[in-house]
Amino acid sequence: PEKKPPAESEEKNPYLVLVCGGGNAAQVATAMFALRYPTIAVSLYADEAAKWKEALGDDDYELTLDTGKVVKSKPDDITNDPSVAAKADAIVLAVPSFAHGEYFEAFAPYMKPGTLVACMPARSGGDILFAAKLGAKAKDMIFMGFETLPWACRFTEWGRKATILGTKGSILAAVTPPTKFPQAFAILQGCVGVFPHVVESPNNLGISLRNPGAQIHPGVMFGRWCPEKWDGASLPEKPLFYQGVDEFSEGVLNGLTNEVQAIARKMEELVPGLDLKDACTLHQWYLDCYAGQMPDDKTLKGCMNTNPGYRGLTHPCIEADGKYMPDLKYRYLMEDVPTGMCFNKGLGEILGVPMPTTDKVLAWAQECIGMSIMVDGKMCGPDIGKTRAPQATGITTLAAFCEAAAIELVTSVPKSLVLDCPNFRVVFLRHGESVWNVANIFTGWADVDLSPAGELEAIEAGKCLKQNGFKFDVVFTSVLRRSIKTAWTALMHSDNYSMPIINSWRLNERHYGALQGLNKAETAAQHGDDQVKIWRRSYDIPPPSIDLDDERHPCNDPLYKNVPAAALPGAESLALTVERVLPFWFDNIAPCIMSGRSVLVVAHGNSLRAICKYLEKMSETQVLDLNIPTSVPLVYELDQRLRFVRKYYLMDPDEVAAKMAAVANQGKAK
Repeated sequence: PEKKPPAESEEKNPYLVLVCGGGNAAQVATAMFALRYPTIAVSLYADEAAKWKEALGDDDYELTLDTGKVVKSKPDDITNDPSVAAKADAIVLAVPSFAHGEYFEAFAPYMKPGTLVACMPARSGGDILFAAKLGAKAKDMIFMGFETLPWACRFTEWGRKATILGTKGSILAAVTPPTKFPQAFAILQGCVGVFPHVVESPNNLGISLRNPGAQIHPGVMFGRWCPEKWDGASLPEKPLFYQGVDEFSEGVLNGLTNEVQAIARKMEELVPGLDLKDACTLHQWYLDCYAGQMPDDKTLKGCMNTNPGYRGLTHPCIEADGKYMPDLKYRYLMEDVPTGMCFNKGLGEILGVPMPTTDKVLAWAQECIGMSIMVDGKMCGPDIGKTRAPQATGITTLAAFCEAAAIELVTSVPKSLVLDCPNFRVVFLRHGESVWNVANIFTGWADVDLSPAGELEAIEAGKCLKQNGFKFDVVFTSVLRRSIKTAWTALMHSDNYSMPIINSWRLNERHYGALQGLNKAETAAQHGDDQVKIWRRSYDIPPPSIDLDDERHPCNDPLYKNVPAAALPGAESLALTVERVLPFWFDNIAPCIMSGRSVLVVAHGNSLRAICKYLEKMSETQVLDLNIPTSVPLVYELDQRLRFVRKYYLMDPDEVAAKMAAVANQGKAK
């Protein structure tokens, strides 16, 4: 009988997979994928491919699964020839992250459009590196970054036999561009089998910032071997690594992870709709990965000290005369600093996020590994090109970073979103630059005017509101002229003319007490940056108060004659400002929003921070890092119960970041 044509399947559409590397993971992946698909193993490291090919000979590779089942398969080839990439439908990199760039460069001339490139794991900035190495071709490819390897595995006979010790239940993976995730998921899930289940992460930036190795390995090494903790003498035994974490090391790790969280939150603030939920804290990472296995999971230190998987693991050391010295060129620093920590620091620098703990660890680590990456706190050293910092590929702005990461950067809100959004919205606007802002003077409740630049800022804010189709039913401002004039100007230039404007002293700026009217830099020079920072930025410590007979006290200002004298402050902390502002939110602003009115609130940096803290449920520490730029419309979307949904600025993100940095730097000694 006549043979039937092949089905619409692998028989008719052969699918070729390239597996890169020659270590444990690469050999296991090769053996597993070769069970079903044409598979070629590629190693560019020395003569590793030739040695592996010789070791295997004509035999099959023997793989023992964690179920006890033994499977045998044989790759179609084992080679060091990168041109085989021309045949590949999928390329899986199971090599150390420092080698990713070498493989990307070698394969780039040969890859065909639509090729899936998966990194197991991608570590930090894998997608950025991929885009840089492939150039214009990158847009025609699919990049898939995995959080980790699918299995724990080891050789039993190099090049011939391996054992899978355990298979993860699930692993996170992100795809660039995100629209290609269904296609990439189908391919890689088919390769690895039913387990682990490949779970979609919204974007590769979340995978990058989640990278625990970028924080844990350098942080623990610093915590044990920095000059504050180690005198340079050899030790009689190797100290425990993870289970040896003490309070000092925990403090370092918490500092590092909090700085990464600040980066994630700033990115979400600057890029509307960006979801970095998977970029969690180190503590949460342990809870996600080892839930139920750690007797003490209440703190990061407890998670690490009581994790049974870490039992007996020690610091990398070099033995000499029966004693031990730290191996400060081990991969925990040599790999995880350039390919992990430097990505975090570089992105933080672009965003203007302060990273004092990262700076301290990186300065120490780069000396240990003999590299000059960070100079005077900036990612501009001669060895920057050897790292995964965005600056290594010439990226120095948020716009350039988002372009390389294929993150859509929205600089305005589509009219359909403005008009048809099912949630409530409120627009916040901090007043434009004032004449005392220019003079760097503590302003507080002093009723000073806008500067010429502040007037222009208010005009631009109005144009921005008009461009995005905002029409307001009611406007709230403070009783201070810089806020009122900003509101008037912005409304006029957004074609908003007929609506009530309600002024309230409760929306005034924080009262700076005895600092009011003093030059910020001179005050910092006199009292020290640290003391002024406490007065300006601590949550519940007010500056020195002024007496009732001081002309600066609001009880002596006719503007407040109808306000009970006992309610008027002589100085305020941010905590006291929150107590003053929120009653007006609950009693006046929130009911207007709930009634469906379009609301604009034009106020001051600290009175707006008070409302934002409440809406976003920020901690007392988190709100201190919130720097609202002058005269940039800030839109908050709220659900039907006025719970926070998301926020976005109606301005170019790089401009917003620069304005935020300017606010953060006010008050420092020159």
